Amino acid sequence: MSRDIDALLKRLGLGAVNPGAWSGSRGWSDATDAALMDVRNPSDGTLLAQVRPASAQDYEHVLSSAVEAAAAWREVPAPKRGEAVRLLGEQLRRHKSDLGTLVSLENGKILAEGLGEVQEMIDIADFAVGQSRMLYGLTMHSERPRHRMAEQWHPLGVVGIISAFNFPVAVWSWNAFLAAVCGNACVWKPSHKTPLAALAVQRLCNSVLEANHLPPVLQLFVESGTELATRFVADRRVALISFTGSTEVGRKVGERVAARLGKSLLELGGNNAVIVDETANLDLAVPAIVFGAVGTAGQRCTSTRRVFAHQAIAAELERRLIHAYRQVRIGDPLQSETLMGPLIDAHAVERYQAAIASARKAGGELLYGGNALDRPGNFVEPAIIRARNDWPIVQTETFAPILYLIPVASLAEAIAAQNAAAHGLSSALFTDRLQNAEAFLSAAGSDCGIANINLGTSGAEIGGAFGGEKDSGGGRESGSDAWKAYMRRQTATVNWSRELPLAQGIEFKVAQ
Repeated sequence: MSRDIDALLKRLGLGAVNPGAWSGSRGWSDATDAALMDVRNPSDGTLLAQVRPASAQDYEHVLSSAVEAAAAWREVPAPKRGEAVRLLGEQLRRHKSDLGTLVSLENGKILAEGLGEVQEMIDIADFAVGQSRMLYGLTMHSERPRHRMAEQWHPLGVVGIISAFNFPVAVWSWNAFLAAVCGNACVWKPSHKTPLAALAVQRLCNSVLEANHLPPVLQLFVESGTELATRFVADRRVALISFTGSTEVGRKVGERVAARLGKSLLELGGNNAVIVDETANLDLAVPAIVFGAVGTAGQRCTSTRRVFAHQAIAAELERRLIHAYRQVRIGDPLQSETLMGPLIDAHAVERYQAAIASARKAGGELLYGGNALDRPGNFVEPAIIRARNDWPIVQTETFAPILYLIPVASLAEAIAAQNAAAHGLSSALFTDRLQNAEAFLSAAGSDCGIANINLGTSGAEIGGAFGGEKDSGGGRESGSDAWKAYMRRQTATVNWSRELPLAQGIEFKVAQ
């Protein structure tokens, strides 16, 4: 297997030891003073490769180079920028299998999800290509004669992207490809838990940009701690910080960016719920709940964490879920029959165990799972717990495959309980009653950024804007008009008359 991994890394331009910064002005870092970071396979603890973290000097090279690249890139017509992103998408298509495998090796998600993550990058590249010809502004009628008003959009400059381990490459592409067609340069700080996939993507992008003599608009630095990240967030050269991660850290990021009056785009946690009413088709609801709770070992911001089941079907739903959980094969994420891989590291296992203990102490009944597996790697059993919504542990996002079952007497009770959570990312209702579906989607229904009918909380398409409300951050990425986050709006007025009328009919005359 080691020989296979070595060959995989080589095909992606990686080796046993990898520099952790790339700038357009200096290329890959040659710093050697920082201690090497070990990158281990969460399935068995084996060493995949090592990364040399970026130095403070590397950071400065990256930022100054990005500023320079942004100045050149904004002069390139938007459709030409879209063509560059199209070429990046084609490069990802060629390397989808290798990159998806690396994501699974480094992150622990099953291979189908690793490949799906790369497909998501390809999809957003295609979306961004089309968007490059649709960066529309508005024209408006002026109240003054012979005046023309228009709203236009310009690049921000440098966009900073801080991504999380659970989607080590896809969420970067949501930001980077749209930001690039909007005329920005991007600087990426990937998670220190999954740096190899990011380094591989950077190398793939470099090959395209260099071969086509394009500005180095995609740059990167890897850090083992937080010193450079803190500097990054506070850096006035970075017009927008897009942060994906926990609510706790995201709140600090938002505060620090706001302190310098910068822009931030925050994609934070979720405590997502599925409501199953008395008319629901359980043949749809059960697999959706299981994938939402077990997919990526419960380490998605959109993972299903709470299920509100109408008391008329609660017992049957519980029986079906337990039966389905017994079929979930846990193991090597590269094996096709595996449905759940490991948690990312030993600390995640500890948090899983602590949450199980807290729920049981509160009075929760453990219906299935709840154990860490005694084998190499960070494997746990997916857990189902009968619980109450008002327990503090149920109101806490635990990044692990723990599902709380909560009976309810009505749809109104379920919606109120769902919305009682501090987070507001993703939500779902399973129903065969039109009135219930429309009530859930109304202004008085789900307060989440994503609301689904008869499909689960996890697995968003790139065509719709992705993001949540409340403690989930309020940002929007990917589809719809999310591109506007990466541009600055400018209202332009042209006076083509020979007079100088003022707005609101104001008279202001001076002798000349």
